[in-house]
Amino acid sequence: MCIDCGCPTADHQHHHEHHDKADSGRKTISIEEDILAKNNRLAAVNRALFADRGIFTLNLVSSPGSGKTTLLEKTLVDLKNEIEFAVLEGDQQTANDADRIAATGVPVHQINTGAGCHLDAHMVGHGLEHFELDRLEMLMIENVGNLVCPASFDLGEDFKVSLLSVTEGEDKPLKYPQMFRASEIMLINKIDLLPYVRFDVAKCREYAERVHPGIKIFELSCYTGEGLDQWYGWLREKVAAKGKPLRSKG
Repeated sequence: MCIDCGCPTADHQHHHEHHDKADSGRKTISIEEDILAKNNRLAAVNRALFADRGIFTLNLVSSPGSGKTTLLEKTLVDLKNEIEFAVLEGDQQTANDADRIAATGVPVHQINTGAGCHLDAHMVGHGLEHFELDRLEMLMIENVGNLVCPASFDLGEDFKVSLLSVTEGEDKPLKYPQMFRASEIMLINKIDLLPYVRFDVAKCREYAERVHPGIKIFELSCYTGEGLDQWYGWLREKVAAKGKPLRSKG
């Protein structure tokens, strides 16, 4: 990975030659467009696979520390007797979050990106090899903590879900509009902390709807349980719509 511009090392020289040629007025090929086009082709393959197997898939995105893993843990523990889950965990290093998910009894596979700042469709496609897809009803993908790069990379998911903690500031949708524009769902998380922080929920909702009119918003706390029933109800509805009926596993 090129530290200066973020392009793969093998393409580093060509990438900077591209900039040099652009300066000279010559016709050039955009490396970024090539990378995204390849990713989109692989994402389409993933999406077709999910549709064929009836797997509802979410791509969870946020800045570090917003509570993605804690939300996953709580959701899996509360719903694993109704829904057959699997989780792909994305981090630059360590299997810490995958270990936490494994403790819930749900199948999980860790993807370490090294210097990479996001998951891509190729990584997800290979990650699926670790699960029994015929049994799977819902795949949760926890992306690398980052509100920039994951916005551009389709993984084949049904929905991107952006988590925003009340400790971060209500203006995040305005600061990172591409991410919230790409997300069909926004979760305002850690609302149990509202008495202790300066966070305007109404303004946050307004800002999110300004960059993405119609975005669906849930307010919740994994510690008090507030708002989780609405979140769980939405998940049940979407999984059922995929054609695999919900069932009790005892």
